[in-house]
Amino acid sequence: MTAIRRRAILAGTAALPLFAITRGAHAATFKLKMANNSPVTHPQSVRQKEAAERIRKATNGEVDIQLFPNNQLGSDTDMLSQLRTGAIDYFTLSGLILATLVPAASINGVGFAFKDYPTVWKTMDGKLGAYVRDQISQHGLLAMDKMWDNGFRQITSSTRPIKTPADLKGFKIRVPISPLWTSMFEAFGASPISINFSEVYSALQTKIAEGQENPLSLIQIAKLYEVQKYCSLTSHMWDGFWMLANPASFKRLPPAAQKIVADELNRAALEERDDIAKLNASVEADLKSKGLQFIEVDKPAFRAKLKSAGFYAEWKKKYGDHAWGLLESEVGTLT
Repeated sequence: MTAIRRRAILAGTAALPLFAITRGAHAATFKLKMANNSPVTHPQSVRQKEAAERIRKATNGEVDIQLFPNNQLGSDTDMLSQLRTGAIDYFTLSGLILATLVPAASINGVGFAFKDYPTVWKTMDGKLGAYVRDQISQHGLLAMDKMWDNGFRQITSSTRPIKTPADLKGFKIRVPISPLWTSMFEAFGASPISINFSEVYSALQTKIAEGQENPLSLIQIAKLYEVQKYCSLTSHMWDGFWMLANPASFKRLPPAAQKIVADELNRAALEERDDIAKLNASVEADLKSKGLQFIEVDKPAFRAKLKSAGFYAEWKKKYGDHAWGLLESEVGTLT
């Protein structure tokens, strides 16, 4: 008998949550959908599947979450729309793409803001993360406490190595559908092209775009090294995913089930963070063995270019003094 069922029995059957009083049920009371844009072998997909199984067991089979990875249910923007209407119950989405609905959600992606992972987690598990979650709530969605790691992003190219900001001038680079990404690469003089991730490989293969930017783990898993030659270690942005829930769907669950779901999804996020850290320790060597040429860059020069182009001043104005202050309190002065 699960701990939840024991507590429910002691509390009296009149107060039992629905899943606790079901004995030997074969069909789940709550059949839910979870979606992401990551390949099935990516740690995000692996950990979400494990979390769904733990939730099923902890609720005696009453909460059954089916995972749809790798854009199976549509593009990021399609799935965000489905989440809002309730066609999808849970969805992990980059804050930079969520910003099309919740402007503050992209603040973690400000160019060259984070120097390392300890700074990322201190900031996004702290006051800035809490502020963004509140903003998400005000726009009709529910965000779990812990962000999932997508990693520091690096620039790849099929045409020329990117060593300095000047090398980006006129460079056709694929970026996600996000104003912040577009704005940053325009500040470098590049020609950003907004394309959903599911179409990135073909866009690079057909030379619609010369390059793209993603974390090394995703470059490896999505086999982008097959259509790219150079990788510049810019670490220009840190990108993470919010685990979003449709509030009406979440609130239909009994309170005890809500806690289980939230706890297990937050646990899975922390596990996925560890997975990415381990991947990062080995992925560069693997990509080198596959022919990708790595280039060290002068990161302060890129940051200085963004400052001189007015990028930081522009986005401080867009996010507002309060949000920008929360960011700078952890990462230092940017403007």
